[in-house]
Amino acid sequence: MAFALLRREVVLTLFTGVATLHISPLPNSAVLSVPMRILVAEDDAPLADFLRQRLVQEQFAVQLASDGTEAQRLAANQAFDLVILDLNLPGTGGLDVLRNIRSRKPDLPVVVMTGSSMVEERVRGLDAGADDYVAKPFAFAELAARIRAVLRRGNRPANAILTVADLALDRVDHTVRRNGHNIELSPKEFALLEFLMRHAGQAVTRTAIVEQVWKLNFDTMTNVVDVYINYLRRKVDTGYDHALIRTVRGVGYQIGGNGAKA
Repeated sequence: MAFALLRREVVLTLFTGVATLHISPLPNSAVLSVPMRILVAEDDAPLADFLRQRLVQEQFAVQLASDGTEAQRLAANQAFDLVILDLNLPGTGGLDVLRNIRSRKPDLPVVVMTGSSMVEERVRGLDAGADDYVAKPFAFAELAARIRAVLRRGNRPANAILTVADLALDRVDHTVRRNGHNIELSPKEFALLEFLMRHAGQAVTRTAIVEQVWKLNFDTMTNVVDVYINYLRRKVDTGYDHALIRTVRGVGYQIGGNGAKA
């Protein structure tokens, strides 16, 4: 009975998003699908945690830094696709961090945040090499739009757009198009399709999908994958002569390539 209740709670969590059971994510070494990484340098802990949660919902991986020294070290030693930088950091100042980033990684996009209403401070940030700025307080929708705009510019990551045949997935804009037609996906459907496309032509197991898309290590819940694969097939393959999503018997699923279609 206890096991049945446990399975029911996990099913509810997966389908509704209501956290009824806490399961630790897999270690980093097990992650195969790597989202774009953002460094958030912000000393206001509640704001930093809010940004982390919202950016994760937008399918980014987030690293936090609470002072300028830590932000400068992380930006120098780790690979990020974008930095969100508060100019009023303790320790090494935000402008110094920005100048250091520009000297080491001139192509790394940086969006600066400032609580100052002074135009001069914003100008100093832009002159020091910021790609854009947002003034506090701000709406998250505005910040997200500025992030997407910056990533669409010349510094756009080479792997921002994934393609399989006539299907294209934009990891920055979070859009999917097939043969020029927009396809509306839920966040979880998008994450599942991105995982499949990052492994195009390769068969991936249901367990691997649960671990990498749902970030759970719970083998008995792989039936959820079948449900979401059917969702994707209706949206991605219905109405087209050639189905892209395939069932590989005895293994799992793949997109593109030669697989045994069920």
